Amino acid sequence: MRPRTSTRDPEELGRRLTAWLGTRLPGAKATGITVPASNGMSSETLLFDIEHPRPPLRTCALRLAADPSAYTVFPEYDMARQYRTLRLVAERTDVPVPRVLWLEEDPEPLGAPFFVMERVVGRVPPDVMPYTYEGSWLHAASEAEREHLEAATIGLLARLHDQVPAGEADFLSLPGDGDALHRHVSAQRAYYAWVIDGLPRSPLIEAAFDRLARIWPGEPGPPVLTWGDARIGNVVYDGFDPVAVLDWEMAALAPREVDLGWTVYLHRFFHDLTVGSGQRGLPELLRRDRVEARYARLTGHTPRDMEFYLLYAALRHAIVMLRVAYRQVHFGEAAVPADPDTLILHHADLCAMVRGTYGS
Repeated sequence: MRPRTSTRDPEELGRRLTAWLGTRLPGAKATGITVPASNGMSSETLLFDIEHPRPPLRTCALRLAADPSAYTVFPEYDMARQYRTLRLVAERTDVPVPRVLWLEEDPEPLGAPFFVMERVVGRVPPDVMPYTYEGSWLHAASEAEREHLEAATIGLLARLHDQVPAGEADFLSLPGDGDALHRHVSAQRAYYAWVIDGLPRSPLIEAAFDRLARIWPGEPGPPVLTWGDARIGNVVYDGFDPVAVLDWEMAALAPREVDLGWTVYLHRFFHDLTVGSGQRGLPELLRRDRVEARYARLTGHTPRDMEFYLLYAALRHAIVMLRVAYRQVHFGEAAVPADPDTLILHHADLCAMVRGTYGS
């Protein structure tokens, strides 16, 4: 069963959106309001058109903070932070992002803060069913087309990391003591503590934190603006060229390898699920050695300590998966098993990483 993604009424949201739009653009009307089937379980997306006496017609997307009463995936949703990140990336890089139009921090109009951006037309590698399964447009592509997509996507990371002055992204610094990597991991520890509050702990996740401490990088390097949820499922492509980078709610100042580890591991996560179902998957796409070599050529920075960062990516993903599973329990869609670690879809991979036996 696919977990529910919202407790909100789309028709009611549409009525309230139209009323709010009139306060920002008198005479305007929101039409064609839809909630995409691919809506995630975090911030919600609403698609709509703006009709106005003065053309042109604008096709828009609205990102709405998760309903606080709906057992949210993350403890907070700072829409102003996401809006500011998108503006910074647009102003200081050539990384394609949607043009942001308005930020609404007052929760009254739609029940939570939100921002509106122009919608970019294209196609996105799907999560459900994953793009690694037969039948997806990416699986049906040629090796040359997939390699082109991979090269262009790693190019996005290279330009993002190189082009944004870290000082201008200081608002993305995480709280706490120590360098950016210590703060990033401390934030994940706090997130895990929030997820398990009043619920069974995960021995596997805790073992992964312990292994991180044992293999901690000797020199993490200076922090850069990291995208956070750096994966091809958050990119809109025109053909095989990126035209919009989406979902910036996990952006932070951190070492470059935080994004690289996430990019490599999240593909491997979907690939392993596919292989487990009896299909071949996409084993050549986003291979660690190719990603590292390509990134080094583009930036002059050779990725370091990738065993650490791949484990960290799998650990971060495990905490999200545990929260999603406990959300299903909350809504009566699942029960807590005797071993809570089995709620983590990739627990076998994470076990192998903790033991140091996971393949590259």
